[in-house]
This record gives sequence, structure tokens and C-alpha cells, in this order.
Amino acid sequence: MYLKQFRTGGDRNFGYLVSDEKSRQAFVVDPSYNPRMIVDEALLRGLTIRYVFCTHGHHDHVNGNETIAGLTDRTPLLYGSVCPETGIRVEDGAAFPLGETAVRILHTPGHTADSICILAGDALFTGDTLFVGKVGGTDLGAEAEEEFRSLHDKILPLPETVRVFPGHDYGTSPESTIGREKSTNPFLLQPDLDAFVDLKRNWAAYKKAHGIQ
Repeated sequence: MYLKQFRTGGDRNFGYLVSDEKSRQAFVVDPSYNPRMIVDEALLRGLTIRYVFCTHGHHDHVNGNETIAGLTDRTPLLYGSVCPETGIRVEDGAAFPLGETAVRILHTPGHTADSICILAGDALFTGDTLFVGKVGGTDLGAEAEEEFRSLHDKILPLPETVRVFPGHDYGTSPESTIGREKSTNPFLLQPDLDAFVDLKRNWAAYKKAHGIQ
């Protein structure tokens, strides 16, 4: 599987191009501010973009959708969308065929109600649900609880070798693994929901005390 991470602009946004090596079919994640850069890379490598996924509907993740649709003739897909080509709905557990592999959808509400993570092979594209050493912003009520459940019920049960590719370069490195996040991410180390929310409430002080940028 070929995978390339792009710094697309905005607030340290990441976009991704992923392909099945044998079929040369590819998908894009969060093209955002610079979809042409990603499409040009696909053309250079002789890849056919079959899907464009957005991890959620915030402007900094969907602002390039019209452009990439024009460049690829592919409709960008968000949670709840139905793919015009396959008829598959973007929902929890959906699998989109891509050559010899499958692109699987995990619905991970919290940061937004429509947040998804996208799993292909050993790569998980986490959008604004999980960053390296951090998690996505929420309120301190229902959204935080949803995010906690998404993290613990959908993401952390994945194999520790699964690589984590976030939607922004907010952490100490541009990628991680499930295993590394389990052992180092302060939010994932909290023993229960109350402690998770308390860390969110006091994150600024925690960062200062631990020298986190």
C-alpha cells in the first residue's frame, strides 16, 4: 500500500493519498486547502482516484471539495453520504472496495457528530478525533462523553501496530501508532470518563506543567 501525507495549509492541516499497489486505485482523505497538490501526485504515480473522504464537515476539512470534485469527477464523501459509484453509504462498519484491500469506516462522534476515522490496511486516518498526544476539541458534556466512547470503543481496540495519521500536525510528530498513543497520550491514560473530562477542563495547566506545546 502506497501512502503519502501532505501539508495542505490552513491550521497545520494534513491531507492524504493512499493506493492499492497492484490495482493502482487510490483514495484521498481531507484534501482541504490544496487538493491539486494531491491530484498531481496521483497523476505522477499513475494512480486512479476512486474515492475522496472527508473525516468531518468542518470548513478546514471540506473547503477543497468543489475543487477536487472538478479535478477527479469524484463526489467527496462524508458521514451519511452514499457513494454514487458503489451505492455504499458512509457509516460505521462500511467497507469500500479498493483493489485487493478495503477501506473501512469507523463512526467516531465527539469532536463533531459526523466524525469518522478511515482504516486501510495498517493505517488509520483519525481526522480531529485523535491527534499525536492529544484528542479533538469538544465541550465538557455530551460531546466529551461521545469522544471518550469513540476512542475506547472504536479506536483503542485496534491492533497496537496500526499507524495513526491525524488531521492536523498538532502533536510531537506527524504520525504515531495505536500502541504509542495508548502508552503516552495523556487523554488515553485517564482511567474513566470523569478523569478524561477533568483533563480537558485543565488542559492548559497540564500542558504548562509538562512542557507540552
